[in-house]
Amino acid sequence: MQIKTIGVMSPGDMGQAVAFQLKQGGFAVHTALDGRSARSKTLAHEAGLVDVGSIEKLVAGCDVILSIMNPAAALEFAQTAARAIAAGHGKPLFVDCNAIAPSTLRAVETAITGAGGRCCDGTIIGSPPRDGARCNLYFSGPGGDALSVFAGPHLNVRILGAKNGEASALKMCYGAMNKGIQALMLETLMAARRLGVEVIFEQQMRETRADVHDWMLKMMPVMPPKAYRWVPEMLQIAETLKDVGMTPRIFEGAADMFAMVAGTTLGKQTPESRDKSVGGREVINRLADEH
Repeated sequence: MQIKTIGVMSPGDMGQAVAFQLKQGGFAVHTALDGRSARSKTLAHEAGLVDVGSIEKLVAGCDVILSIMNPAAALEFAQTAARAIAAGHGKPLFVDCNAIAPSTLRAVETAITGAGGRCCDGTIIGSPPRDGARCNLYFSGPGGDALSVFAGPHLNVRILGAKNGEASALKMCYGAMNKGIQALMLETLMAARRLGVEVIFEQQMRETRADVHDWMLKMMPVMPPKAYRWVPEMLQIAETLKDVGMTPRIFEGAADMFAMVAGTTLGKQTPESRDKSVGGREVINRLADEH
């Protein structure tokens, strides 16, 4: 399979960064901005993406479509793309790169293949690849091996097995560990402040678990603008755990925590507009004091 033109939906924080790196790698990168927000249009313009307007035109003009978006919208977008494929607009390889449960990936696969298209499972782990940052792209399923050409200075590509669902399962496990710890620490640090013991709690943490405490404060400044997207991810993790006979309640609670953050002043900022001078301790304090 020769890949020349890639469609990326949508050009948000992660999607725009990945799209830019692919463009730097020599690929033509398209997106579809009909009905999209002013922010998405600005990010797409900054990355130099070609706006083809509609999903139908994106399907018609691309060899591969990467779905990189809020996991809550992943299945609906796949169904929209499937309708375009069924209508004869084209048959690109559809790659779902979202933080979704393997069961949701199966629903995506059913929609795409039922329309006569091809579907591959993908996931992205790491920070948006900009300003020197690198991220890992994992692919599994039919056609995944062809995506090794995406590798570049800021994109590590790792091909898993030939079965769809492996990349999604990896993302669920990694997201559960990474963001689950953040949810637990966030709730604990906010509670300590509201209970009036944050100073002695921080002292105790620095004596016994300074590594965890310092890591958490490092993560905090960039988290609030992303919290709204982490809510459906936590629910997808809960569904994944339920499907393998484990309790979903831990991550249903994590979803509650991130939903609370999303409703705050800090949570309503965007990754581009947030005040980068605000450190982790101040973020915790503001979140604890606002509600």
